[in-house]
Amino acid sequence: MQIIRYPDETNWGPLLRRPMFDTEALEATVGQILAEVRQHGDEAVRKYTLKFDKADITTLAVSPEKIQEAAAGLDDDLKKAIASAKSNIEQFHAAQAEEIKKISPMPGVTCWRKSVPIEKVGLYIPGGTAPLFSSILMLAVPACLAGCREIVLCSPPDENGRLHPAILYTAQLTGITQVFRIGGVQAIGALAYGTQSVPRADKLFGPGNQYVTCAKQLVNKTGTAIDLPAGPSEVAVFADESCPPAFVAADLLSQAEHGTDSQVLLVTVSEEVLRQVQEQIALQLETLPRKMIAEAALSKSKAILVRDVPQAVRLVNAYAPEHLILACKDAEGVANQIRHAGSVFLGHYSPESVGDYASGTNHTLPTNGYARAYSGVSLDSFVRKITFQQLTPEGLQRIGPAVETMASAEGLEAHKRAVSIRLQTFQNS
Repeated sequence: MQIIRYPDETNWGPLLRRPMFDTEALEATVGQILAEVRQHGDEAVRKYTLKFDKADITTLAVSPEKIQEAAAGLDDDLKKAIASAKSNIEQFHAAQAEEIKKISPMPGVTCWRKSVPIEKVGLYIPGGTAPLFSSILMLAVPACLAGCREIVLCSPPDENGRLHPAILYTAQLTGITQVFRIGGVQAIGALAYGTQSVPRADKLFGPGNQYVTCAKQLVNKTGTAIDLPAGPSEVAVFADESCPPAFVAADLLSQAEHGTDSQVLLVTVSEEVLRQVQEQIALQLETLPRKMIAEAALSKSKAILVRDVPQAVRLVNAYAPEHLILACKDAEGVANQIRHAGSVFLGHYSPESVGDYASGTNHTLPTNGYARAYSGVSLDSFVRKITFQQLTPEGLQRIGPAVETMASAEGLEAHKRAVSIRLQTFQNS
């Protein structure tokens, strides 16, 4: 990690910038693949699955028999862990449901709002170096709670054309209707446009690398809704002298091992914490199976020494991290000052890993500073809010003159007449 001591606040912008990609070249590459999928459907999907995943597959869908077979062969302890996580996630997200509340701002005028599920949703689940079956829980559970009629999952196969058994088991457990062996940009294109095998989805969900994120943003421009910009994973840790350095190092490495394009940020008010955390990172790296991936991520990451807690809070808010761990005294007090973060973990015994898997909160969160404007995935992500209003004759007579006056002031005569013609019927009766 690059160590920076007492940086001037006027230079924080460049300092906190994420690793940049050549977006122009990236969009050109991704756009070409999307265009082929849109034009040639399954043929293009199979072509790019062979090219990128080295899997030569004829049938894109996974049969119910294969799903059942994979589920039956999964380790019982893992099944129990997944079921426990599912229960926590269900409880947390079920509590987000809203009752219909009818409001009457004046006699005879009633307004209300109703949540209606998005009918068809597409879930993208990364595979590659880590089969993220936990992401299925985070997406399929709220989709089912919301009442989505069709839930389609795409995930990249291995070289033999297979999906990890835990992905298939979790898909079955959460009620996903169809599973396809498709990854990367071609999966996003298939879900966005539909192919001979893959049904078109109304909204796409799920994390991914820079190619998947770019693909989601491009299909969003052509009319397919997406959850949020969720690219390479990241964590910021604010640690003071009360922290166990080994804990902090483990938290930083837990995100660094996600991928070579991940980034971690350590913010501290203590030179000693800075030193000890670096020592622990080096020690823990030696036995980490994904050492090379973590080292690549750490090479683009930073450890920053600041003067005091208020400055640390300002820096963290400026960074707007996907995950924020407060490994400090009075973590709750510090948390109350956080304005920009996807998900916050308070104290020394709240590792970010619990949010990734089983605490109940959702781990699909805004990255790359988007936490300034976006929330993480929730039950609301899978519904549309439709507003309703109903007026009685008394209500229209009360509110009508105000509408006529406002429409006239805006020069919209037809708007005014839509009210006036009704009011005249009362005067003539």
